[in-house]
Amino acid sequence: MPGTPPRRNPRIPSIPWPPSASVPCRMRRQSPEYIAGSTKAMNMAATTTTHTTRATIWRRRARRRLSSLASLMPAIVRMIVELIRRRRRSRLYSWSRWACGEASRDSPRLKPTDGKESIDMADGTLTHAWGWGLASVDDNGTTLDAWYPDPHLGTAPDKGSRPDHGFGSLATSDPDARGVRRVPVFTSIDCDSPVADAADAYLRLHLLSTRLVKPNTLNLDGIFSALATVVWTDHGPFPVEGFAQRRLAVMEESARDASHAVTTTVTVLGVDKFPRMVDYVVPTGVRIGDADRVRLGAYLSPGTTVMHAGFVNFNAGTLGVSMVEGRVSQGVVVGDGSDIGGGASIMGTLSGGGRLRNAIGEHSLLGANSGIGISLGDNCVVEAGLYITAGTKVTIHDKARLAAGEPLIVTKAAELSGKNNILFIRNSVTGTIEARHRAVGIELNAKLHNN
Repeated sequence: MPGTPPRRNPRIPSIPWPPSASVPCRMRRQSPEYIAGSTKAMNMAATTTTHTTRATIWRRRARRRLSSLASLMPAIVRMIVELIRRRRRSRLYSWSRWACGEASRDSPRLKPTDGKESIDMADGTLTHAWGWGLASVDDNGTTLDAWYPDPHLGTAPDKGSRPDHGFGSLATSDPDARGVRRVPVFTSIDCDSPVADAADAYLRLHLLSTRLVKPNTLNLDGIFSALATVVWTDHGPFPVEGFAQRRLAVMEESARDASHAVTTTVTVLGVDKFPRMVDYVVPTGVRIGDADRVRLGAYLSPGTTVMHAGFVNFNAGTLGVSMVEGRVSQGVVVGDGSDIGGGASIMGTLSGGGRLRNAIGEHSLLGANSGIGISLGDNCVVEAGLYITAGTKVTIHDKARLAAGEPLIVTKAAELSGKNNILFIRNSVTGTIEARHRAVGIELNAKLHNN
Protein backbone atom coordinates (compact mmCIF):
# COMPACT_ATOMS: atom_id res chain seq x y z
CA MET A 1 0.00 0.00 0.00
CA PRO A 2 1.20 3.56 -0.66
CA GLY A 3 2.88 5.08 2.35
CA THR A 4 3.69 1.70 4.00
CA PRO A 5 7.44 1.23 4.70
CA PRO A 6 9.01 -2.01 3.42
CA ARG A 7 10.30 -4.76 5.77
CA ARG A 8 13.87 -4.12 6.74
CA ASN A 9 16.75 -5.58 8.66
CA PRO A 10 16.54 -4.22 12.21
CA ARG A 11 20.33 -3.94 12.33
CA ILE A 12 20.38 -1.47 9.43
CA PRO A 13 19.58 2.10 10.58
CA SER A 14 16.38 3.50 9.21
CA ILE A 15 16.26 6.15 6.56
CA PRO A 16 13.52 8.77 6.79
CA TRP A 17 10.42 7.51 5.11
CA PRO A 18 8.63 8.59 3.00
CA PRO A 19 11.13 10.87 1.33
CA SER A 20 10.17 14.45 1.01
CA ALA A 21 8.40 15.00 -2.25
CA SER A 22 9.78 18.52 -2.50
CA VAL A 23 13.41 17.30 -2.64
CA PRO A 24 14.56 15.76 -5.92
CA CYS A 25 15.79 12.16 -5.80
CA ARG A 26 19.34 12.97 -6.88
CA MET A 27 19.59 15.65 -4.24
CA ARG A 28 18.31 13.28 -1.55
CA ARG A 29 21.07 10.78 -2.38
CA GLN A 30 23.68 13.50 -2.07
CA SER A 31 22.40 14.81 1.22
CA PRO A 32 24.64 14.34 4.31
CA GLU A 33 21.93 12.40 6.17
CA TYR A 34 21.49 9.91 3.35
CA ILE A 35 25.23 9.39 2.90
CA ALA A 36 25.77 8.86 6.64
CA GLY A 37 22.90 6.39 6.87
CA SER A 38 24.07 4.38 3.84
CA THR A 39 27.63 4.07 5.15
CA LYS A 40 26.47 2.81 8.52
CA ALA A 41 24.13 0.32 6.86
CA MET A 42 26.97 -1.06 4.72
CA ASN A 43 29.20 -1.51 7.75
CA MET A 44 26.45 -3.39 9.62
CA ALA A 45 25.84 -5.66 6.63
CA ALA A 46 29.56 -6.47 6.40
CA THR A 47 29.63 -7.35 10.11
CA THR A 48 26.62 -9.66 9.72
CA THR A 49 28.28 -11.43 6.78
CA THR A 50 31.45 -11.96 8.84
CA HIS A 51 29.46 -13.55 11.69
CA THR A 52 27.66 -15.83 9.24
CA THR A 53 30.93 -16.99 7.70
CA ARG A 54 32.43 -17.81 11.12
CA ALA A 55 29.36 -19.87 12.11
CA THR A 56 29.65 -21.85 8.89
CA ILE A 57 33.32 -22.57 9.60
CA TRP A 58 32.50 -23.71 13.13
CA ARG A 59 29.79 -26.04 11.85
CA ARG A 60 32.19 -27.57 9.34
CA ARG A 61 34.82 -28.09 12.02
CA ALA A 62 32.22 -29.78 14.27
CA ARG A 63 31.21 -32.10 11.44
CA ARG A 64 34.84 -33.10 10.88
CA ARG A 65 35.34 -33.81 14.58
CA LEU A 66 32.17 -35.90 14.74
CA SER A 67 33.22 -37.92 11.70
CA SER A 68 36.64 -38.59 13.22
CA LEU A 69 34.96 -39.57 16.50
CA ALA A 70 32.68 -41.98 14.63
CA SER A 71 35.74 -43.63 13.09
CA LEU A 72 37.13 -44.12 16.60
CA MET A 73 33.95 -45.67 18.01
CA PRO A 74 34.93 -49.34 17.32
CA ALA A 75 38.19 -48.84 19.20
CA ILE A 76 36.34 -47.19 22.09
CA VAL A 77 33.85 -50.06 22.25
CA ARG A 78 36.69 -52.59 22.31
CA MET A 79 38.33 -50.74 25.17
CA ILE A 80 35.09 -50.75 27.17
CA VAL A 81 34.59 -54.49 26.57
CA GLU A 82 38.16 -55.23 27.66
CA LEU A 83 37.66 -53.21 30.85
CA ILE A 84 34.50 -55.19 31.63
CA ARG A 85 36.36 -58.48 31.07
CA ARG A 86 39.20 -57.44 33.34
CA ARG A 87 36.73 -56.49 36.03
CA ARG A 88 35.06 -59.89 35.76
CA ARG A 89 38.43 -61.65 36.00
CA SER A 90 39.30 -59.72 39.13
CA ARG A 91 35.92 -60.64 40.59
CA LEU A 92 36.51 -64.33 39.86
CA TYR A 93 39.94 -64.05 41.45
CA SER A 94 38.40 -62.64 44.60
CA TRP A 95 35.90 -65.51 44.63
CA SER A 96 38.69 -68.07 44.37
CA ARG A 97 40.03 -67.02 47.78
CA TRP A 98 37.25 -69.00 49.43
CA ALA A 99 38.54 -72.53 49.76
CA CYS A 100 36.56 -75.52 48.56
CA GLY A 101 36.58 -77.04 52.01
CA GLU A 102 34.53 -74.17 53.36
CA ALA A 103 31.65 -75.15 51.07
CA SER A 104 30.81 -78.32 52.93
CA ARG A 105 31.68 -76.80 56.31
CA ASP A 106 29.67 -73.58 56.06
CA SER A 107 26.72 -74.76 53.96
CA PRO A 108 24.97 -77.49 55.94
CA ARG A 109 21.99 -77.52 53.58
CA LEU A 110 24.11 -78.99 50.79
CA LYS A 111 25.41 -81.86 52.87
CA PRO A 112 24.01 -85.29 51.98
CA THR A 113 21.02 -86.14 54.12
CA ASP A 114 21.85 -89.82 54.37
CA GLY A 115 25.61 -89.93 53.86
CA LYS A 116 25.18 -91.27 50.34
CA GLU A 117 28.34 -90.35 48.49
CA SER A 118 28.40 -93.06 45.83
CA ILE A 119 26.39 -96.00 44.59
CA ASP A 120 27.82 -99.47 45.14
CA MET A 121 25.54 -102.28 43.96
CA ALA A 122 27.85 -105.28 44.21
CA ASP A 123 26.53 -107.72 46.81
CA GLY A 124 29.38 -110.21 46.38
CA THR A 125 27.16 -113.26 46.94
CA LEU A 126 27.55 -114.84 43.47
CA THR A 127 30.78 -114.66 41.52
CA HIS A 128 30.19 -117.33 38.86
CA ALA A 129 27.79 -117.72 35.94
CA TRP A 130 27.20 -120.21 33.15
CA GLY A 131 24.96 -120.95 30.20
CA TRP A 132 24.50 -122.60 26.83
CA GLY A 133 25.03 -120.28 23.90
CA LEU A 134 24.57 -120.47 20.14
CA ALA A 135 27.68 -118.92 18.60
CA SER A 136 28.11 -117.66 15.03
CA VAL A 137 31.56 -118.66 13.78
CA ASP A 138 32.96 -117.63 10.38
CA ASP A 139 35.27 -119.66 8.14
CA ASN A 140 38.32 -118.16 9.90
CA GLY A 141 37.15 -119.47 13.27
CA THR A 142 36.23 -116.00 14.58
CA THR A 143 33.22 -115.89 16.89
CA LEU A 144 30.96 -113.13 15.60
CA ASP A 145 28.34 -113.37 18.35
CA ALA A 146 26.80 -115.74 20.88
CA TRP A 147 23.18 -115.91 22.01
CA TYR A 148 22.40 -117.14 25.55
CA PRO A 149 18.63 -117.57 25.86
CA ASP A 150 18.82 -118.85 29.47
CA PRO A 151 21.92 -117.75 31.42
CA HIS A 152 22.36 -118.74 35.07
CA LEU A 153 24.19 -117.45 38.12
CA GLY A 154 26.21 -119.81 40.29
CA THR A 155 28.72 -122.59 39.80
CA ALA A 156 28.40 -124.48 36.52
CA PRO A 157 27.19 -128.10 36.72
CA ASP A 158 29.49 -130.97 35.88
CA LYS A 159 29.67 -132.22 32.31
CA GLY A 160 27.59 -135.28 33.09
CA SER A 161 24.80 -133.28 34.72
CA ARG A 162 24.58 -130.40 32.27
CA PRO A 163 21.19 -129.81 30.67
CA ASP A 164 20.79 -130.11 26.92
CA HIS A 165 21.33 -126.91 24.98
CA GLY A 166 17.96 -127.26 23.23
CA PHE A 167 18.96 -125.49 20.01
CA GLY A 168 17.95 -128.42 17.79
CA SER A 169 18.25 -127.76 14.07
CA LEU A 170 19.44 -124.19 14.65
CA ALA A 171 22.89 -125.61 15.31
CA THR A 172 24.66 -126.40 12.03
CA SER A 173 28.10 -127.76 11.29
CA ASP A 174 28.05 -126.60 7.66
CA PRO A 175 28.38 -122.89 6.82
CA ASP A 176 25.40 -121.08 5.35
CA ALA A 177 25.41 -118.55 2.50
CA ARG A 178 27.10 -116.06 4.80
CA GLY A 179 29.94 -118.48 5.38
CA VAL A 180 28.92 -118.74 9.05
CA ARG A 181 28.38 -121.85 11.19
CA ARG A 182 26.10 -121.82 14.25
CA VAL A 183 27.79 -123.80 17.00
CA PRO A 184 26.49 -124.57 20.54
CA VAL A 185 28.97 -123.48 23.22
CA PHE A 186 28.87 -124.08 26.96
CA THR A 187 30.39 -121.15 28.83
CA SER A 188 31.31 -120.87 32.50
CA ILE A 189 32.87 -117.68 33.86
CA ASP A 190 34.25 -116.14 37.01
CA CYS A 191 32.62 -112.71 37.20
CA ASP A 192 35.64 -111.22 38.99
CA SER A 193 38.13 -112.32 36.32
CA PRO A 194 38.84 -110.42 33.08
CA VAL A 195 37.05 -111.38 29.89
CA ALA A 196 38.65 -114.45 28.31
CA ASP A 197 37.08 -114.63 24.83
CA ALA A 198 34.05 -113.60 22.77
CA ALA A 199 31.75 -116.27 24.26
CA ASP A 200 32.73 -115.07 27.74
CA ALA A 201 32.03 -111.45 26.77
CA TYR A 202 28.58 -112.22 25.36
CA LEU A 203 27.59 -114.15 28.47
CA ARG A 204 28.46 -111.15 30.64
CA LEU A 205 26.45 -108.83 28.38
CA HIS A 206 23.47 -111.20 28.59
CA LEU A 207 23.71 -111.27 32.38
CA LEU A 208 23.32 -107.49 32.41
CA SER A 209 20.46 -107.24 29.93
CA THR A 210 18.52 -110.09 31.54
CA ARG A 211 18.83 -108.19 34.85
CA LEU A 212 20.64 -111.03 36.63
CA VAL A 213 23.45 -108.65 37.63
CA LYS A 214 23.52 -104.88 37.93
CA PRO A 215 25.91 -102.51 36.17
CA ASN A 216 29.43 -102.12 37.54
CA THR A 217 29.33 -105.50 39.31
CA LEU A 218 31.10 -107.50 36.58
CA ASN A 219 34.73 -107.38 35.55
CA LEU A 220 34.66 -106.22 31.92
CA ASP A 221 38.39 -105.73 31.43
CA GLY A 222 39.45 -106.88 27.97
CA ILE A 223 35.96 -106.90 26.47
CA PHE A 224 36.88 -104.72 23.49
CA SER A 225 39.80 -106.89 22.46
CA ALA A 226 37.67 -110.02 22.86
CA LEU A 227 34.86 -108.80 20.60
CA ALA A 228 35.20 -108.71 16.81
CA THR A 229 33.92 -105.89 14.64
CA VAL A 230 30.85 -107.28 12.88
CA VAL A 231 28.48 -106.20 10.10
CA TRP A 232 25.06 -106.46 11.75
CA THR A 233 22.24 -107.12 9.27
CA ASP A 234 18.67 -108.36 9.17
CA HIS A 235 20.15 -111.74 8.15
CA GLY A 236 22.41 -111.98 11.18
CA PRO A 237 26.07 -111.09 11.70
CA PHE A 238 28.54 -111.01 8.80
CA PRO A 239 32.32 -110.78 8.92
CA VAL A 240 33.61 -107.46 7.63
CA GLU A 241 36.11 -109.08 5.26
CA GLY A 242 34.46 -110.11 2.01
CA PHE A 243 31.07 -108.75 3.01
CA ALA A 244 30.08 -107.78 -0.55
CA GLN A 245 30.58 -111.32 -1.86
CA ARG A 246 28.80 -112.86 1.12
CA ARG A 247 25.87 -110.51 0.70
CA LEU A 248 25.67 -111.46 -3.00
CA ALA A 249 25.68 -115.15 -2.06
CA VAL A 250 22.70 -114.63 0.26
CA MET A 251 20.79 -112.78 -2.46
CA GLU A 252 21.54 -115.51 -5.04
CA GLU A 253 20.36 -118.20 -2.64
CA SER A 254 17.08 -116.36 -2.11
CA ALA A 255 16.67 -115.98 -5.88
CA ARG A 256 16.99 -119.76 -6.35
CA ASP A 257 14.35 -120.36 -3.70
CA ALA A 258 10.99 -120.66 -5.48
CA SER A 259 9.13 -119.45 -2.38
CA HIS A 260 10.60 -115.95 -2.79
CA ALA A 261 8.86 -113.97 -5.51
CA VAL A 262 11.32 -111.09 -5.05
CA THR A 263 15.05 -111.42 -4.44
CA THR A 264 15.87 -110.83 -0.78
CA THR A 265 18.06 -107.84 0.00
CA VAL A 266 20.46 -107.66 2.93
CA THR A 267 19.94 -104.55 5.07
CA VAL A 268 22.91 -103.38 7.11
CA LEU A 269 21.94 -102.19 10.59
CA GLY A 270 25.40 -101.21 11.75
CA VAL A 271 29.11 -102.04 11.86
CA ASP A 272 30.19 -102.33 15.47
CA LYS A 273 31.46 -104.61 18.22
CA PHE A 274 28.20 -104.47 20.20
CA PRO A 275 24.83 -105.50 18.74
CA ARG A 276 21.37 -104.20 19.54
CA MET A 277 19.95 -105.51 22.79
CA VAL A 278 16.52 -106.42 21.42
CA ASP A 279 18.04 -108.90 18.94
CA TYR A 280 19.12 -111.01 21.93
CA VAL A 281 17.17 -109.90 25.01
CA VAL A 282 13.76 -108.23 25.29
CA PRO A 283 13.19 -107.33 28.96
CA THR A 284 9.67 -107.10 30.32
CA GLY A 285 8.07 -103.87 31.51
CA VAL A 286 10.19 -101.69 29.22
CA ARG A 287 9.40 -99.41 26.27
CA ILE A 288 12.11 -98.63 23.69
CA GLY A 289 11.36 -96.10 20.95
CA ASP A 290 14.38 -96.90 18.75
CA ALA A 291 15.97 -100.34 19.17
CA ASP A 292 19.22 -99.17 17.54
CA ARG A 293 19.91 -96.90 20.51
CA VAL A 294 20.10 -99.57 23.22
CA ARG A 295 23.18 -101.80 23.17
CA LEU A 296 23.37 -105.37 24.39
CA GLY A 297 24.56 -105.17 27.99
CA ALA A 298 22.19 -102.34 28.95
CA TYR A 299 20.30 -102.81 32.22
CA LEU A 300 16.71 -101.53 32.03
CA SER A 301 14.49 -101.92 35.08
CA PRO A 302 10.71 -102.43 34.77
CA GLY A 303 8.93 -99.14 34.19
CA THR A 304 11.78 -97.66 32.13
CA THR A 305 10.89 -95.76 28.97
CA VAL A 306 13.65 -95.05 26.44
CA MET A 307 12.40 -92.51 23.92
CA HIS A 308 13.66 -92.25 20.34
CA ALA A 309 16.36 -89.72 21.23
CA GLY A 310 17.54 -91.74 24.23
CA PHE A 311 20.63 -93.94 24.26
CA VAL A 312 21.77 -96.56 26.78
CA ASN A 313 25.22 -98.10 26.50
CA PHE A 314 26.37 -101.47 27.82
CA ASN A 315 27.09 -101.76 31.56
CA ALA A 316 24.73 -98.83 32.15
CA GLY A 317 21.04 -98.36 32.76
CA THR A 318 18.24 -97.64 35.17
CA LEU A 319 17.56 -98.96 38.67
CA GLY A 320 13.85 -98.21 38.72
CA VAL A 321 11.07 -96.38 36.92
CA SER A 322 12.86 -93.82 34.76
CA MET A 323 12.47 -91.70 31.64
CA VAL A 324 15.46 -91.69 29.28
CA GLU A 325 15.47 -89.09 26.50
CA GLY A 326 19.20 -88.40 26.65
CA ARG A 327 22.48 -90.31 26.69
CA VAL A 328 23.33 -92.79 29.45
CA SER A 329 27.00 -93.59 28.93
CA GLN A 330 28.92 -96.71 29.91
CA GLY A 331 29.10 -97.23 33.67
CA VAL A 332 26.31 -94.74 34.46
CA VAL A 333 23.26 -95.76 36.49
CA VAL A 334 20.04 -93.77 36.94
CA GLY A 335 18.03 -94.06 40.13
CA ASP A 336 14.33 -94.71 40.54
CA GLY A 337 11.99 -91.87 39.56
CA SER A 338 14.62 -89.86 37.69
CA ASP A 339 14.35 -88.23 34.26
CA ILE A 340 17.10 -87.74 31.66
CA GLY A 341 15.78 -84.90 29.51
CA GLY A 342 15.93 -84.69 25.73
CA GLY A 343 19.48 -84.29 24.46
CA ALA A 344 20.98 -84.51 27.96
CA SER A 345 24.32 -86.28 28.40
CA ILE A 346 26.13 -88.03 31.24
CA MET A 347 29.88 -88.48 31.00
CA GLY A 348 31.04 -92.09 30.99
CA THR A 349 34.40 -93.77 31.45
CA LEU A 350 35.20 -94.95 27.91
CA SER A 351 36.32 -91.84 26.02
CA GLY A 352 38.55 -90.36 28.70
CA GLY A 353 39.80 -93.69 29.98
CA GLY A 354 39.05 -92.70 33.56
CA ARG A 355 37.82 -94.90 36.38
CA LEU A 356 35.39 -92.48 38.02
CA ARG A 357 31.81 -93.58 37.38
CA ASN A 358 29.00 -91.06 37.52
CA ALA A 359 25.51 -91.84 38.76
CA ILE A 360 22.16 -90.14 39.25
CA GLY A 361 20.17 -90.65 42.42
CA GLU A 362 16.43 -90.94 42.84
CA HIS A 363 13.85 -88.35 41.75
CA SER A 364 16.42 -86.20 39.99
CA LEU A 365 16.19 -84.40 36.67
CA LEU A 366 18.62 -83.51 33.91
CA GLY A 367 17.03 -80.72 31.90
CA ALA A 368 16.92 -80.78 28.11
CA ASN A 369 20.37 -80.43 26.48
CA SER A 370 22.10 -80.35 29.85
CA GLY A 371 25.00 -82.53 30.93
CA ILE A 372 27.03 -83.60 33.93
CA GLY A 373 30.53 -84.85 34.56
CA ILE A 374 29.76 -85.43 38.25
CA SER A 375 27.28 -87.59 40.14
CA LEU A 376 23.92 -86.32 41.35
CA GLY A 377 22.36 -87.41 44.60
CA ASP A 378 18.65 -87.66 45.33
CA ASN A 379 16.19 -84.83 44.57
CA CYS A 380 18.60 -82.89 42.35
CA VAL A 381 17.89 -80.81 39.24
CA VAL A 382 20.22 -79.47 36.55
CA GLU A 383 18.83 -76.57 34.57
CA ALA A 384 18.17 -77.07 30.85
CA GLY A 385 21.19 -76.28 28.71
CA LEU A 386 23.64 -76.26 31.62
CA TYR A 387 26.70 -78.55 31.41
CA ILE A 388 28.58 -79.15 34.65
CA THR A 389 32.00 -80.78 34.64
CA ALA A 390 34.11 -81.70 37.65
CA GLY A 391 36.13 -78.49 37.37
CA THR A 392 33.19 -76.13 36.91
CA LYS A 393 33.20 -73.29 39.46
CA VAL A 394 29.90 -73.25 41.35
CA THR A 395 28.69 -70.50 43.68
CA ILE A 396 26.82 -71.85 46.70
CA HIS A 397 23.74 -69.70 47.19
CA ASP A 398 23.52 -69.29 50.97
CA LYS A 399 20.78 -66.93 52.21
CA ALA A 400 22.38 -66.67 55.64
CA ARG A 401 25.62 -65.34 54.16
CA LEU A 402 23.71 -62.92 51.94
CA ALA A 403 21.79 -61.58 54.93
CA ALA A 404 25.01 -61.13 56.90
CA GLY A 405 26.70 -59.37 53.98
CA GLU A 406 29.34 -62.09 53.68
CA PRO A 407 30.67 -63.21 50.28
CA LEU A 408 29.26 -66.43 48.86
CA ILE A 409 31.47 -69.52 48.68
CA VAL A 410 32.74 -70.68 45.28
CA THR A 411 33.83 -74.29 44.90
CA LYS A 412 34.47 -76.88 42.21
CA ALA A 413 31.51 -78.98 41.16
CA ALA A 414 33.46 -82.12 42.11
CA GLU A 415 33.07 -81.11 45.78
CA LEU A 416 29.28 -81.37 45.38
CA SER A 417 29.32 -84.69 43.50
CA GLY A 418 26.80 -87.19 44.85
CA LYS A 419 25.20 -84.80 47.33
CA ASN A 420 21.44 -84.55 47.68
CA ASN A 421 18.86 -81.78 47.31
CA ILE A 422 20.75 -79.45 44.97
CA LEU A 423 19.39 -77.25 42.20
CA PHE A 424 22.08 -76.29 39.66
CA ILE A 425 21.20 -73.17 37.65
CA ARG A 426 22.97 -70.45 35.71
CA ASN A 427 22.22 -66.94 36.92
CA SER A 428 20.77 -65.16 33.89
CA VAL A 429 22.07 -61.77 35.10
CA THR A 430 25.63 -62.53 36.22
CA GLY A 431 26.22 -65.74 34.25
CA THR A 432 27.55 -67.59 37.31
CA ILE A 433 26.57 -71.19 38.00
CA GLU A 434 24.79 -71.48 41.33
CA ALA A 435 23.92 -74.39 43.62
CA ARG A 436 20.74 -73.83 45.58
CA HIS A 437 18.89 -75.96 48.08
CA ARG A 438 15.96 -77.99 46.76
CA ALA A 439 13.64 -79.57 49.30
CA VAL A 440 11.81 -82.14 47.16
CA GLY A 441 12.53 -84.16 44.04
CA ILE A 442 10.57 -84.61 40.83
CA GLU A 443 7.66 -86.98 40.29
CA LEU A 444 7.22 -88.86 37.02
CA ASN A 445 3.86 -89.35 35.35
CA ALA A 446 2.80 -92.84 36.44
CA LYS A 447 0.62 -93.34 33.36
CA LEU A 448 3.59 -92.93 31.03
CA HIS A 449 5.55 -95.66 32.79
CA ASN A 450 2.85 -98.28 33.20
CA ASN A 451 4.58 -100.61 30.75
